[in-house]
Amino acid sequence: MGSTVSLGLAYCCCTQTGNLCNSCLGSTAEGTSGRKRAVLLLVMAILVAFWFQYSVGPSIVTESGWIWRTYRAIPGTGRLVYSAWSDSSCSSYEGKLLSQCAGNAGVYRPMFLTTVFFLISAIAVHANPSLNREAWPAKYTVFFFALLFTMFIPNNPLFTGFYLWVARLAAAAFVVLQQIILIDVSYNLNDDWVERSNELDRISYGEGVGWIRLILGTTIVLYGSALTGIGLLYHFFDGCPENTWVITLTLLGIVALTAIQLSGDEGSVLTSSIMSVYAVYLAFSIVSKNPNGTCNPRLGHQDVWGIVVGLTLTTISLAWTGFSWTAERRLNLDGVQNTRAIPSENAASDSDGVNLDVPFMAAEEQPTGIVMSSGSTRSGSDLWKINVVMALISCWVAMTLTGWGTVDNVDDNLRAANPTAGRVNMAILGVSQWLAIGLYIWTLLAPRIFPDRDFS
Repeated sequence: MGSTVSLGLAYCCCTQTGNLCNSCLGSTAEGTSGRKRAVLLLVMAILVAFWFQYSVGPSIVTESGWIWRTYRAIPGTGRLVYSAWSDSSCSSYEGKLLSQCAGNAGVYRPMFLTTVFFLISAIAVHANPSLNREAWPAKYTVFFFALLFTMFIPNNPLFTGFYLWVARLAAAAFVVLQQIILIDVSYNLNDDWVERSNELDRISYGEGVGWIRLILGTTIVLYGSALTGIGLLYHFFDGCPENTWVITLTLLGIVALTAIQLSGDEGSVLTSSIMSVYAVYLAFSIVSKNPNGTCNPRLGHQDVWGIVVGLTLTTISLAWTGFSWTAERRLNLDGVQNTRAIPSENAASDSDGVNLDVPFMAAEEQPTGIVMSSGSTRSGSDLWKINVVMALISCWVAMTLTGWGTVDNVDDNLRAANPTAGRVNMAILGVSQWLAIGLYIWTLLAPRIFPDRDFS
C-alpha cells in the first residue's frame, strides 16, 4: 500500500513539474517557437558572465580563492588556466587593473559562445523553423561544455582581439535595433492604454480619462527626465568641445523629433518621449567614453549607472524577444516604418470576448505557424531574425559589462592610458545614436513623403 502511494505521489510530482516547466518556459509541442528557452539560455549566460567578471577572472590572475585552488588541484590545469587568463592582453596591468582586465576577458567567454550559438541557430532555423523549438536539453549541454572548454583558451587573439571588435560593431547595430524595440513596446503600450480608456468610456462616458492622464503624466515625466539629463551632462561633462557638440546635437535631435511628431498624425507623444530619454542615455554613454579626464569625471571609475541602464534595456529586449506577439513582424521593413502598434495576427476576440491584441503574450508563445480564418498560413521562417537579435543582445551585454572593452587606467595627466579605444567607442556610439534618431524621424516622415503607400 505504501509503495503504491509513493508511486502515485512521484507521478503527480513529475507531472506537475513538467506542467510548471511548460508554463514558465513554453512547450516544445508542434506550433510553438522555443523563444522562451532561447531567452533562458541567454539569461544564464549573462549570470555566468557576472560570475566570471567579478569572481572567476580575478581569482585566477591573483591565484587566490577556491576557484583557483580547484584548478590547481587538477594536475596540469592550474598553469594552463593561469596563462590563458593572464596572457599578453593583460600582462601590462597590475593589481586591480589586472583583475579588471581578466574580468573583462571572463565576460567575453560566455557572450562569445551565445553570439556564435544564436548565429548558428539563425542559419539552421532559416532552413528549418522547427529546429528553434527542438533539442533544447542537448543545446544547453553543449553550451555548458563549450563554456568549460573556453576556460583554457587564451584571451588573445580570440576574445580580447577578434570578439572585442565584433562585439563593438554588433553592439552599435543593437543600439539602432533597441530603438525599434522601444518603438514597438511604446506603440503597443500607448494603444493598450488608449483602448482601455475607450472601453471605460463606452461603459460610462468620462470614466476612461484616468488612462489618458497616465499617458500624459508618463510623457511629462520622461521629457522632464530627458531635459534634466541634458542639464546634468552640460554641468558634469563640460570643458571639451566634443562633449559640448554631442550634448547640443542630442538636444537638437530631441527638439526635432518632437516637433516633427507633433506636426502630424504619425506616432505618439509617448513614443517620442521614450526616444528622447534613450537619446540622452546614448549621449551619456558617448561623453563618458571621452579619454580626457579634465572633462570626463567618470574616467577611471566603473560606470555603475551605465551598467544598470544597459542591463535594464537588455531586460526589456529579452522580454520583447521572448514574449512579444509583434516581435517578428516589427523586424520586417514595413514593420520598422509602421507608426502604429502592429496588431497580433490573433487580434480578433474569441467567443468569450477575450482580446488577444495586447503588448505581450498572455498565453503560451507566439506560434511558428498560424492558420488564419481565410485559410492562409503564416510560416515560422521569420524566427531566424529573433536569433540574430539574441546574438546582437549578447554583444550588447558584453560591451555594457566591460565599458565597451576598456580598462579604467588613468595616467598622471588625467588621460586614459589607451585614448584610441575611447575615441573609437565615442565614434561608434555617436554614429549609432544618430542612426537611431534618424530612423525614428524617418518613420514619422515616410507616410508624408509617400502618401500613397500604406504604412499601417
